[in-house]
Amino acid sequence: MNRFLTAALAAMVSLTALADEGMWTFDNPPRAAIAAKYGVTLDDAWLDRVQGATVRLEGGCTGSFISAAGLILTNHHCAEDCIAQNSTAGNDFNAAGYLATDRKQELRCQEEAVSVLVGTEDVTAKVAAATAGLGADEVVAARRKVLTGLEQACEEASAKTKGGPLKCERLTLYQGGQYWLYKYRRYDDVRLVFAPERDIAAFGGDPDNFQFPRWCLDMSILRAYEDGKPAQTPDHLRFDWDGADPGDPVFVSGHPGNTDRLLTVAQLETQRTTFMPFWLLRFAELRGRLLQFSKTSPEAQRTAEAFLNIIENSIKVRRKQFDALLDPALFEAVGTAEKSLRDAVAANPALASSAGAWQDIEIAQRTWRDMLVPYIFIENGAAFNSTLYGYARDLVRAAADRTKPNESRLAEYTEARLPALQQNLQAAAPVYPDFEVVRLSFSLERMREWLGPDNPLVRKVFGNDTPDALANRLIRQSALADPAARIALYAGGQAAIDASQDPMIRLAASVDPTARALRKRYEEQVEGPVQRGQEAIAKARFAVNGASDYPDATFTLRLSYGAMKGWKEKGEDVRPWTELGRAFERATGQMPFRIPDRWLAAKDRLDITTRANFTTDNDIVGGNSGSPMLSTKGEIVGLAFDGNIHSISGSYWFDERMNRSIGVHPALIRTALEKVYDGKALLDEIDADR
Repeated sequence: MNRFLTAALAAMVSLTALADEGMWTFDNPPRAAIAAKYGVTLDDAWLDRVQGATVRLEGGCTGSFISAAGLILTNHHCAEDCIAQNSTAGNDFNAAGYLATDRKQELRCQEEAVSVLVGTEDVTAKVAAATAGLGADEVVAARRKVLTGLEQACEEASAKTKGGPLKCERLTLYQGGQYWLYKYRRYDDVRLVFAPERDIAAFGGDPDNFQFPRWCLDMSILRAYEDGKPAQTPDHLRFDWDGADPGDPVFVSGHPGNTDRLLTVAQLETQRTTFMPFWLLRFAELRGRLLQFSKTSPEAQRTAEAFLNIIENSIKVRRKQFDALLDPALFEAVGTAEKSLRDAVAANPALASSAGAWQDIEIAQRTWRDMLVPYIFIENGAAFNSTLYGYARDLVRAAADRTKPNESRLAEYTEARLPALQQNLQAAAPVYPDFEVVRLSFSLERMREWLGPDNPLVRKVFGNDTPDALANRLIRQSALADPAARIALYAGGQAAIDASQDPMIRLAASVDPTARALRKRYEEQVEGPVQRGQEAIAKARFAVNGASDYPDATFTLRLSYGAMKGWKEKGEDVRPWTELGRAFERATGQMPFRIPDRWLAAKDRLDITTRANFTTDNDIVGGNSGSPMLSTKGEIVGLAFDGNIHSISGSYWFDERMNRSIGVHPALIRTALEKVYDGKALLDEIDADR
């Protein structure tokens, strides 16, 4: 958040001057502010060790190494897909939990990979040189070309080093003010070691989601493998099993997914008037369809559960984001900040080139509002909500783009991205046809409704079919559920795609020209002008504020600081921790307030005053799930898994009074492994070097 917006918020809502705000890159942590508020100095050794121990789960979460042999601590909900994919109708590990008693029993997570940030490189000057003097309609293609080349050169150079090949990833910070290459050590072999039952991991279910008090054991343990053996991970974190006390400093190292704190007023208006209502209408109805399907049989409930959990969580997030966008205070604050910066630009002749940036973005937003619905349905694939269609689209686009020079491809199909794509294509993850039909039929209905039955692409896709008939034919006649079929098509390239009669391949191929045309228009008329404008605004912000601000979240490694702290809710103090005994008191025996049988059997052995969950005022968002919560010594004092309901507005601003992060207390983790799950071997490995 820029300093003008911070000042405006402070004036309106009386936030403290030293709010624990920001998701900071590891190369630019606010050391002075941390030292001033908490008397703690973070040295390079602390930061390097924490960086080396924090992993990014490529499925969208964070984790941390907790042993020298690749053990990874993360959330249960971050491993839920892996757990479900290793389950069967008669052996549901989400329901029963799972513990590998030796390494031979550790289960492969077919679609998961984890990455560890090992280096960064600022390439802003190279990108600026490659795009200098270009029109807004040329910027996206030129930038993509130079960044793809830099990624490729980075990976080729790393392959020649002693440490072996790295994955290099382009990164935009400060809305185009900076461009970086982030270099990762990637582990493609990840296995499930331990997961508790869903009933205790997500105790309280959707009613308690984004609420506090909470009593969840939202944890799982994975292991990274390399060359078929447990990875050697000397940079790993130790536990402080006693956890934090109120007022103690707490640091969160993780990969927050996305924030929009640097958007202009015009961009926020598009979010408020167009994108958010459109999203909520579709997904609220989709949730209803999935709930209805889930109630048809126990197997339907099992196969839909993981996806439905994501939908329900997302709806709650979007609803509260929409509430924030409807709050006049947000727009007043952003407007005040925007005017202050524009006034500073107008007063400084050296910044004259930035003066028109806000208007350029506003014009681009008008175009975006006009094309948003067809773009999301066709190019973003919302019309074809199906795992099989996702495979088909990747196969069709990869075949076409692999015939082009690397620098001319879509970013998803460059040489740097293809290994992850191939892993996904060859993953033996189950596909459930009945569930696929429900999802696809619904999305086809919505496409026809929103685009109209006379839309040329709608006519091409449907022919004489109904949504139900088309979805059934596409899903049940496609062979793409078989990894061998997918890999054969990928290996065969364009010739194999052209020859394929798979109905899902033919659908993706027929849609692709229209989708690519929409993407080209978006890049030239929306993305290009917006990026040009954002770059100009970022330069002005740097000139006025210096480099003292943090960038928006980008699912890259960040550090936030804060303390264990409660808050006031409707005039009442909220204590910043809960105790295990209250979970048993709240239990009803029915979902979502059901205590698993093994916990009931162990109750007499448990200390009911054991701390369960706790809150801090760390600034985190989605993507931080599974992040280690650390003491000043860099020891784990908690496992982040959620925020309170007020934290959702953190997409747009941070309110220290109300915004709270929620973590699993380490005492609950130890109690579970020691007294409920017979996890002594795991504890011994975790505590081996204490």
